[in-house]
Amino acid sequence: MTTNKSSKFMSLEESIQLIPDGSTIAMSGFVTCSNPDYLGAGIEQAFLRDGHPRDLTLVHTAGIGDGQGRGADRFAHEGMLRRAIAGHYNFAPSLQKLIIDNKVQAYNLPQGVVSEIIRDTAGGRPGTVSKIGLGTFVDPRNEGGRMNAATTDDLVEVQQIFGEDWLFYHRVPIDVALIKATYADEDGNISGEHLPVWSSVTTMAQAAYNNGGKVIVQVDALVGNGTLDPRMVKIPGFMVAAVVVAPPEEQFSTALDSWEPAFCGETRVPLSSIGQLPLNQRKVIARRAYQELGSEGGVINLGIGMPEGVASVAVEEGTISSLHLTVESGISGGIPESGLRFGAALNPDMIIDEATQFDFYDGGGLDATFIGLAQMDKDGNINVSRFGPQIAGCGGAINITQTAKRVVFCGTFTVKGLKVEVAAGKLKIIHEGTAQKLLDQVEQVTFSGTYARETGQRVMYITERAVFEMLPEGLTLIEIAPGVDLERDVIAQMGFRPRIAEDLRVMDARIFADGPMQSTPAPAELDRYVQPESEEALV
Repeated sequence: MTTNKSSKFMSLEESIQLIPDGSTIAMSGFVTCSNPDYLGAGIEQAFLRDGHPRDLTLVHTAGIGDGQGRGADRFAHEGMLRRAIAGHYNFAPSLQKLIIDNKVQAYNLPQGVVSEIIRDTAGGRPGTVSKIGLGTFVDPRNEGGRMNAATTDDLVEVQQIFGEDWLFYHRVPIDVALIKATYADEDGNISGEHLPVWSSVTTMAQAAYNNGGKVIVQVDALVGNGTLDPRMVKIPGFMVAAVVVAPPEEQFSTALDSWEPAFCGETRVPLSSIGQLPLNQRKVIARRAYQELGSEGGVINLGIGMPEGVASVAVEEGTISSLHLTVESGISGGIPESGLRFGAALNPDMIIDEATQFDFYDGGGLDATFIGLAQMDKDGNINVSRFGPQIAGCGGAINITQTAKRVVFCGTFTVKGLKVEVAAGKLKIIHEGTAQKLLDQVEQVTFSGTYARETGQRVMYITERAVFEMLPEGLTLIEIAPGVDLERDVIAQMGFRPRIAEDLRVMDARIFADGPMQSTPAPAELDRYVQPESEEALV
């Protein structure tokens, strides 16, 4: 299939006419990075005005949106969307509500697997074979990634290969690829100079083209032939059906930035511009997690939220240069961004597509990952994907935590009202959180502690007051913060009684003191915990 180059350049309204009812649409982007929201908004307006296009299936790898209506929420209208297949939903609250209310079918599959499904679909393969998801809610022996009662089709199967269990994920034929890019030349060649992440733009375009579908690209500007550096061209012009130039106010690289050259390698910012964390529970957790890095550093993935503080601590300690930080969006090197900029990084060394990054992750390339701890249970299972009526989604967590050599979960011990004081080498609970996070059983298994034990993976769970480790005997409490009481502040705030190490230790006091930890000598070994004899001894 070829497209007449003179007919490729069209208005937003003309491009939307290329999308038939019932289409399966793949949309590029990562949170608010590199998302073609001008196209998404136009499709939404067309449906609200004309009732078309309708009955769509939306496929995206990471969570696309800003929580305020952008991204995946553009499709969150009854009749407009029939099915969603995504790695993450947390930034699309309207779509979450449709899923909860059984108004659309929905699947939550690991982000890396979704990117690989798109690539394998482009390559004409029947699907994707992977161990990613075994033992989690994605495993068809559990929930099969289905998010509500309206979702009944099986997209995941268990297969035996050479006597081992594998998961087979079905291919997803793509009819339309919606792509955000930077420039298009006169032949429709597409480049991405100003994209903070490349998402899955090339494989999405290939999947649509090879399926006889349409590739629609939102760009910032048109340029003459011979202008583009071929090394920056992500989609050749023969694949492109439509090019739409977004107006200046829609030319953003994230929801917060029109363009940040330090995200794209055109400039570099000094590390001194990265602020230090105040001495609170977030910094305590980040410091204790940082201690798990060891002197070698290594190749690291930092998850969104609490784990982001590890990079700030490394900057403060002067060791950031020994770490090679990566992001599942395809970033290697630099300092990962957070919030609505998550997916981008300041001063990156390399930006590649998601599927290639996940090949590296899935193959065991990560030395360690630091990831959020939303819920944890007695078996060491972790839930970061679903909480009652809130569907956050697993994102890249399943790929990353099942394959990293060392996994460190980071989060506060309780939530909703927790207030602590950190001073003079101790932690004091001022007001306890009213909601427990350490439960007898998590609501959904995003990370399987049982699978981790079977594979011999090293796993730790770090909070501001206690540290747990997955040992061959099971989940074990190994450290407690100085200044807290074991029974009152730890055991009583859990939904189960943990196995406690015989040599239960007190966490390093330097974690709870002002100034860089390296400014004072490290203790030869942590002190053994001794239960205080009275309340006065806790002060």
